[in-house]
Amino acid sequence: MGAVPVVLPDGMSGRSVAAQIEREFSGVWAWYGEATGSWWAMVRLDRGERLVEALNPEELRKAIVHARGWPWPR
Repeated sequence: MGAVPVVLPDGMSGRSVAAQIEREFSGVWAWYGEATGSWWAMVRLDRGERLVEALNPEELRKAIVHARGWPWPR
């Protein structure tokens, strides 16, 4: 089964949206997983890093802000 294609505003790519998120959150590395159909970010915490997953860019922003308690991935 293939990944569900991401629908973004005209002229935007997964990489450009991820780059915007990286600019909004210092030290965060973000990307759209074409194979998974999920949005991902590696977030720095006080003691290391945390990988978070989200369904869309807005949810990824919430995941970054609440990385310590974000439920995905487990």
